Amino acid sequence: MAVTTPMTAEATATSPAVPVRDRFLDAIRLLVMVLVVVQHWWLPVLAVEEGTGTLDAGSVLATEGGFVLTWVSQVMPLIFFVGGAANFISWRSASRRGTPAATWYAKRLRRLAWPVVPLAAVWFVGCSVLFLAGAPHQPVLVGAGAAGMVLWFLSAYVLVVVATPVLARAHERLGWWVPIGLLAGAAAVDAVRFGSGVDAVGYLNVAFVWLGVHQLGFHYSTSTLRRRYAVGMVVGGVATATALAWAGPHGLNMTGVFAAETSNVAPPTLLLAALGTLQVGAAMLMRERIAAWTERPGPARLLDRVSPQLMTIYLWHMVPISVVAGVLVFGLDIHTPAPMTGLWLLWGVLGLAVLMPLVVTLAHWAVRFENPPTALDGAPGLVRVLLAAALIGGGLLALTVAGLGTGLFTLLGLLSVLTGLVLTRARSRERASAGT
Repeated sequence: MAVTTPMTAEATATSPAVPVRDRFLDAIRLLVMVLVVVQHWWLPVLAVEEGTGTLDAGSVLATEGGFVLTWVSQVMPLIFFVGGAANFISWRSASRRGTPAATWYAKRLRRLAWPVVPLAAVWFVGCSVLFLAGAPHQPVLVGAGAAGMVLWFLSAYVLVVVATPVLARAHERLGWWVPIGLLAGAAAVDAVRFGSGVDAVGYLNVAFVWLGVHQLGFHYSTSTLRRRYAVGMVVGGVATATALAWAGPHGLNMTGVFAAETSNVAPPTLLLAALGTLQVGAAMLMRERIAAWTERPGPARLLDRVSPQLMTIYLWHMVPISVVAGVLVFGLDIHTPAPMTGLWLLWGVLGLAVLMPLVVTLAHWAVRFENPPTALDGAPGLVRVLLAAALIGGGLLALTVAGLGTGLFTLLGLLSVLTGLVLTRARSRERASAGT
């Protein structure tokens, strides 16, 4: 996901054709990905049940007061904010060149969905080999399930990509009323959900919450997210989150993982939107310091080298985590120490010291899968590409639920993604006429 520097309309008119990379947004993405890897290693509590060989996968978040960690570890709103800036800049550039929406959709969907195909293939082959070698199914499928859970983000991101052209037009006409309206919609959904007791209603907030945070990236890209707005976002986010956590029916767990309380992620809630607004505001207030740090030679080289591989790290990091955890728990009979103890801290630090080089090395190899094959090319019609988006989003959701193992539901999810990718190609007769 390329990220470019936000520019005013006047600057854009005289700017060169080649965009300048925005290292501030790259720094946010790097922070998020580091925190994702850290929490996916450090928060699980793994042990093998005696006699059965079953892997007991608990979480530090299930301990008393563990919910506090989720207020730090839940940083995905920042990725939707960065994605909003990237999508708006990309769409604005494409529309100025006269690129049809269907063509833009097709390119974004291919870049989004194709990297999942080799990832799913590696997990399918790996699980199959382990099963043939006599490995117990349950712990292997636990790892495959955890690897699939990270795909929820891509499934939701399909929605924000599809909505970008419409919301970009709304942004140009209505400005700040668009995110205000989206977050008001999230509040209305929560009111209906908790008032009626029907949790399914809350899934409407997959649109309202994530699109609301995504829309803040539009304002960043057009330099309308000024300091006074950032201060208001921090104050408003703190006040809203505190009020909802204190008095509302919302739970206190911000990740929804091992939560005894009502989830704030599945489905998303206004409380999560308030946390995201707070995070974006705080990032903007620190923007000058962060930007100054990113311009130093060392950080600049780090970001330029690592940034193109960050999505690959996100998709593939569960492979080394599962391997290291399997060796420790099953090979060496070393279980996760009791949470919040000195041994637990040592477990986390030493584990990350081993994992980080493995994650970076794997990402350096797997980044080759970021670019779709040349066979996936051309410009499909709008109806065709919207059907592709539905199939890709549904397939990614199926893989999130089923995991990346060997089950039928997993294969159906992958088939849906592949079918959607094929639909992003130009029709055969259009490809033939383009070659003449």
